[in-house]
Amino acid sequence: MTFTAPGMITVSALNGVQRIRHAFFTREGGGSDGIYASLNCGLGSGDQPDKVAANRAHALAQLDLGPEALACVHQQHSNQVVVVGADWDAAAPPVADAMVTTRSGVALGILTADCAPVLLVDPRANVIGAAHAGWRGALGGILDNTVAKMVSLGAKPSRIVAAVGPCIAQRSYEVGPEFPAPFLAEDAENHFFFVGSNRAGHHFFDLPGYVARRLAKNGVAEVARTPCDTCREEQRFFSYRRAQLKGEPDYGRALSVIVLER
Repeated sequence: MTFTAPGMITVSALNGVQRIRHAFFTREGGGSDGIYASLNCGLGSGDQPDKVAANRAHALAQLDLGPEALACVHQQHSNQVVVVGADWDAAAPPVADAMVTTRSGVALGILTADCAPVLLVDPRANVIGAAHAGWRGALGGILDNTVAKMVSLGAKPSRIVAAVGPCIAQRSYEVGPEFPAPFLAEDAENHFFFVGSNRAGHHFFDLPGYVARRLAKNGVAEVARTPCDTCREEQRFFSYRRAQLKGEPDYGRALSVIVLER
């Protein structure tokens, strides 16, 4: 396999925090090919496992980490959050959609292909978190639970800095007539995240905006967002929705990571 420098996005809000490293990796710079080209980090895809492992190692090397540092979970659009402690077994990841830790040298990794990866830190308490926030998980409380679990480890919401990584943008995210109801039931102000479509009863949904507001409602001090659209930026990002629209049988997954330095 031939590798180039992987595409990597960072945000200034987290760059300004001492003792952490983070990255939202794009699809660029890996060793996979075909529909998985090229930095596919999703073991749940149909890509060759050895290529996925090599891609993960290549990405982590950009943060001066070995592949053994990576901690991932079996994501299922749930609201479950786990603590990555000393007894963590990387070979048997639990079903969850977020992780938090106070352990240095552990890279919390989230895989996405349109859903929002969210990286969080309380720099004073040295608590970090990483969450996978699709519409179902965000509505179901994954972000609320991530903040709460960080608080259980000594964090305070007023000190937490969060970054919402590349995900599907509102202009690409058309949803059906049934979609707004559960969001409006949760909070009537959520109507701001829906814009009418040309198709009767359909709307365009602002996932990153909703995620950012949900974090703010939990008292998070600072929420940064990346101005990306995973669905439309085909050269840079994997996208579940784009794969569906093109009739492709599968899709790659991008890796997002946050780690406390040793």
